[in-house]
Amino acid sequence: MKTNLVRSKLKRGEPSVGTWLTLPDPIAARLMARTGFDWLTVELEHAPVTIETATQSFAVIAGNGTVPLARPPWNTAENIKRVLDNGAWGVVLPMVNSRAEAEAAVDAARYKPLGNRSVGGQLHAASFDTDPATYYERANDEILVVAMIEHVQAVENADAILSVPGLDAFFIGPNDLTKSMGRKPVFESDDAEFVGALEHLRQLGKKHGVASGIHVADAAAAQRRIAEGFQMIAIASEAGLMLAKAQEAVRALGLGTARPAVAKY
Repeated sequence: MKTNLVRSKLKRGEPSVGTWLTLPDPIAARLMARTGFDWLTVELEHAPVTIETATQSFAVIAGNGTVPLARPPWNTAENIKRVLDNGAWGVVLPMVNSRAEAEAAVDAARYKPLGNRSVGGQLHAASFDTDPATYYERANDEILVVAMIEHVQAVENADAILSVPGLDAFFIGPNDLTKSMGRKPVFESDDAEFVGALEHLRQLGKKHGVASGIHVADAAAAQRRIAEGFQMIAIASEAGLMLAKAQEAVRALGLGTARPAVAKY
């Protein structure tokens, strides 16, 4: 059975860098899996990605030596089970705002005795290049469970959230977090409340042995966050990277007036 090298890196205290996949296209996933990122998160929350498309993407990502993760539409047992049973190696769960929600996430993602994930399926084992029996035996050691901290309520409850056994990492969504603070959604801000929240969360992560993660806009921001001690770093998305490069070329050539196409991810 393959080893989840991202989970291993985070457990060793090392940084791991990936990006988001928002285009409903396994071909794009296959090409992105060859670029060198540690992991790719298939976006089912905000993108028009079906479970069938996600399943194909998990397969080509894993087949190219990269770790396939998924962000389900919401932190519920049925959403978690569907992506894990169909080949994701971990889940990045949106809007985990309380200890109870973190406990529910672990319960849905881990088999007994750590949780109550239902047994069944074939594609999870195929994604790890093993048989179902081996998968059931070792999945708790390989599946990555990440709680998104992206609301002021989650920041307030972070000590309780991050103390939940079975949680591997937390991941800050800066846009939602700043929006919940009554500010404009942004990746970066010098706002004292935002800066203080990030440091508070990172320190709590260290206290509880939970890796800290954050979404950034570019490589320079990723380097800065890694230097600050963040470990799980997402750089933009495949669509954001594509559009940024295209707009760079358009500007360099003085072509037309580019429409604002680079959005949140």
